Amino acid sequence: MDLQTLTYIVVGATFALYIGIAFWARAGTTGEFYAAGRGVHPVANGMATAADWMSAASFISMAGLIAFNGYGASVFLMGWTGGYVLLALLLAPYLRKFGKFTVPEFIGDRYYSRTARIVAVICLIIASITYVIGQMKGIGVAFSRFLETEYDTGLYIGMGIVFIYAVLGGMKGITYTQIAQYCVLIFAYTVPAIFISLNITGNPIPQLGLGSTMADGSGTYMMDRLDQVVTDLGFTQYTTQVMGSKLNMFVYTLSLMIGTAGLPHVIIRFFTVPKVKDARSSAGWALVFIAILYTTAPAVGSMARLNLMNTIQTGEVGSAEGNIEIAKVPQWMTNWQKTGLLQWEDKNGDGRIQYYNDKNADFAAKAESFGWKGNEMTKVDRDIMVLANPEIASLPNWVIALVVAGGLAAALSTAAGLLLAISSSISHDLLKGVFMPDISEKAELLAGRIAMAGAIALAGYFGLHPPDFAAGTVAIAFGLAASSIFPVLMMGIFYKKMNRAGAIWGMISGIGVTMLYVFQHKGIMFIPGTSFLGDLGPNWFLGISPNAFGAIGAIVNFAVAIIVSKVTAPPPDHIQHLVEDIRVPKGAAGAIDH
Repeated sequence: MDLQTLTYIVVGATFALYIGIAFWARAGTTGEFYAAGRGVHPVANGMATAADWMSAASFISMAGLIAFNGYGASVFLMGWTGGYVLLALLLAPYLRKFGKFTVPEFIGDRYYSRTARIVAVICLIIASITYVIGQMKGIGVAFSRFLETEYDTGLYIGMGIVFIYAVLGGMKGITYTQIAQYCVLIFAYTVPAIFISLNITGNPIPQLGLGSTMADGSGTYMMDRLDQVVTDLGFTQYTTQVMGSKLNMFVYTLSLMIGTAGLPHVIIRFFTVPKVKDARSSAGWALVFIAILYTTAPAVGSMARLNLMNTIQTGEVGSAEGNIEIAKVPQWMTNWQKTGLLQWEDKNGDGRIQYYNDKNADFAAKAESFGWKGNEMTKVDRDIMVLANPEIASLPNWVIALVVAGGLAAALSTAAGLLLAISSSISHDLLKGVFMPDISEKAELLAGRIAMAGAIALAGYFGLHPPDFAAGTVAIAFGLAASSIFPVLMMGIFYKKMNRAGAIWGMISGIGVTMLYVFQHKGIMFIPGTSFLGDLGPNWFLGISPNAFGAIGAIVNFAVAIIVSKVTAPPPDHIQHLVEDIRVPKGAAGAIDH
């Protein structure tokens, strides 16, 4: 069976499964729409949380970053996993004990302020919309290649699927859909990794294959071979490569870590379990499910880079005329060229693709002696690497189709969780909590669905012109969450003297400086050439990239909040007692459990 037909069958079957689950588990009350009726089993919630958290950035983009940035891309592994531990230990159990539906609702009650709740909603929407853009990029990439559609068309199809099951089912439908999506995405990620590890190292376990010797019998370790291949072509040694300066790597990791802990769409997953101890348990299960993919990703990225360099540098041998072999471009490159995400120019007409570091003066001179006319790889979108990897390795069509379904499952699962966070913040926090407190449950449910539809449309619009590759866009979203939501939650739980003025000005200042830095670098609303202060050069503040600046914004948030709280009236006594109650373990004297 040809690849396109097989892909339609596999992807169509998974979409039918998701929509079927949405109809089966559709929400009938606001409790089911916002928190799945608080009846989700911890193991099921852990699996749903893993799918919610492992987005297109994790499935599609992270291995691509590892492939091209080597050791430097470890910031994503350390930041995202470390942040989840932070969330599980320091935030999730306490927020579940508080017993509300949404993060802005906690902030509004904890800081006894409707203004604080409104500011939190704005911060949540900004971060979540930015995050959804990254998922839309992943959906567009997957559809554009394997369903042979334009990127824009693929994006519209993905928007339609999310609309059906997210708007219909709410958190209840999304939860059970995400469980199915986790099964699809983890199977789709590990199966090709096993095949490729076997091909390259003879070891079926990718995590072990990463440190194994080559299957060609040379006795060379796979990572040593990769280092040799990339350095021979003028690139930095793969295993020592960094992303910017060491300071940037540290700040980038910190930003991803605290951004993870401040992401509302992950936090609200812990509101769906029956009890506080279930929140801790589901966090532990989620870490187990997440680890399966995250320990596989370094092998996937490294082996993808090795396969890429080998196939494009040597090309495939075609027909022969006399004693001259005529090379041709690998078929997988021709397939991906149609999407516009991979482009090259055969400058010297030899039928092969020379790909090397033309910014390395020493190697450029050597390349000229080879008869090369320059680096012929004009564009390699890093987001294609996981999806292209099975084709590069010549794996069976069913494996390729499975990877497409997995990438779409990852993007759709996270998009649905984010859209629910946006929807609930608008319908529950703004309408019900601030502007229309007497709104009926039926009207609130309708408002939530309308808000989600609007969020899908807005995210799709920005997804047509994403500011960065999928993981880069997601990193910006993490930075926005890190600079706004995380500090106010931490201080709300562990600093009873923090008052409403401090929380409000902390959030505004934190997200404000982060957005200023991002827009200064990438342009207002990600439109190049529309910066506030003119061209200050890239990474002008201590060499820190915009994707990593959220940690600096968080420091500003903490500092401003503490200073303002010191010079304004302390919170009322009942609020301080509330904070103490949240932190008291269940069963202790005076403990309460919602």
